[in-house]
Amino acid sequence: MANIETALKEATATIDGVLGAALVDYASGMALGTVGGGKDLDLTVAAAGNTDVVRAKLRTMEMLNFKDESIEDILITLGTQYHLIRMLKGRGSSGLFLYLALDKNRANLAMARHQLKKIESELEV
Repeated sequence: MANIETALKEATATIDGVLGAALVDYASGMALGTVGGGKDLDLTVAAAGNTDVVRAKLRTMEMLNFKDESIEDILITLGTQYHLIRMLKGRGSSGLFLYLALDKNRANLAMARHQLKKIESELEV
């Protein structure tokens, strides 16, 4: 089992094109850990903003009465980047999501999703 820092470092090491990664608590909007980012990608701002995205989707699913459904991941495609949000499902990880910002020209989205799922399965919060 990997801790938060190890899991985020694994994401940056094994997924091509990662610009930054974070583990986020969507109840508070706080990043529990971050790796990467920089002056053009403030991961604490991204964590808070993507919390709003997650909350909005959960609210919409509730209004649509999607009781037997859950969010696997959310993809936001920008001109030069992919932003990938993966909801954590394991024991003790309710209310958390992994966030990845990827360089669109260097990333393989299918492989990024596959690796993120693997990292999620190994993460111990």
